[in-house]
Amino acid sequence: MTLHADIEVERGEFTLSVGFDVPRGTVLAVLGPNGSGKSTVLNSLAGLLLPDRGVITFGDRTLTRTPKVHVPAHDRAVGLLAQEALLFPHLSVVDNVAFAPRAAGKSTASARAVARRWLSEVDAEEFEARKPSQLSGGQAQRVAVARALAGEPDLLLLDEPFAALDVDAAPAVRGLLRRVLRAEDNRRATVLVTHDPLDALALADHVIVLSGGRIVEQGPTRQVLSAPRTPFTARIAGLNLVEGIAKPEGLLTRSGGSISGVAAPDAVTGEPAVAVFAPAAVSVYPAGSAAAGSPRNTVAAVVGALEPYGAVVRLRAVGGQDWADGLSADLTPAAVAELALEPGTAVRLSVKAASVTIHPVLGQ
Repeated sequence: MTLHADIEVERGEFTLSVGFDVPRGTVLAVLGPNGSGKSTVLNSLAGLLLPDRGVITFGDRTLTRTPKVHVPAHDRAVGLLAQEALLFPHLSVVDNVAFAPRAAGKSTASARAVARRWLSEVDAEEFEARKPSQLSGGQAQRVAVARALAGEPDLLLLDEPFAALDVDAAPAVRGLLRRVLRAEDNRRATVLVTHDPLDALALADHVIVLSGGRIVEQGPTRQVLSAPRTPFTARIAGLNLVEGIAKPEGLLTRSGGSISGVAAPDAVTGEPAVAVFAPAAVSVYPAGSAAAGSPRNTVAAVVGALEPYGAVVRLRAVGGQDWADGLSADLTPAAVAELALEPGTAVRLSVKAASVTIHPVLGQ
């Protein structure tokens, strides 16, 4: 069985028009900047929003077919996990989780048995007698995961489920959700809306990237995030991206400059393309100095910012020549000190052609 969605929604000047499939047992991540249509997609799937045109089916069951069919949210067999746990404050943990099976007609004892099984699955059985006010953020989100799954939904919707958690709680909840979704008996279709590429990499089989209400990138998660075709995807994946036109052995930038690189098999000379390379591949030299090894891609730039980035310092360039604006380079703290770098310092950036891949722009 597969979730199939083909929907159009018009809201003033904004139009969402997307189509995708999510096979049972798999996870689709939906990425995109604010205003790209992610919430509209989720609300349409949940039954909270009736599209202007379109169809949503799960296997042989039609959930939406405009204008005549629209199954209400409570009859869709949908589980929702949002940023906030949104637990009922007056109910105990076990009765929060038992709410969905009780609403489906199970007895109190049977519903609580289901709830306790799911609390055990998410390592939260010790909290069953507590009220939500007695839980930490991470504990509450574990309970929310159990509640979302206790109703045995066919479709699980995850709306930025780790965004409100602290840096210690998020990895633990992400790990438990991955365990649940990767279990052999998982028969749900899952749609994850997120801004964090780590969420997509940890949980999703496939990803779609929205921009302006359209799908601009799609495919297996690691493939899309390792070879982005849009500035948004490159930014969240932590990669540099320069737009232009593919040419033999490189890219003609929009400002008329040139970047040498290795063309992907599907890149076509004369067609829109992007050059993609990692910040770690960018070398930084003092302004006016020669780059070691004379790499083919060298450009003048100005240091815009220096930010801690794990064990390295990420330099973000501004201004400069041609394709330098917005580039990132990763340096060791020792290199930053040796080069006496600070915002406003003039530098030269270089990247070897072998570290640059030229990809076509999808949908052009």
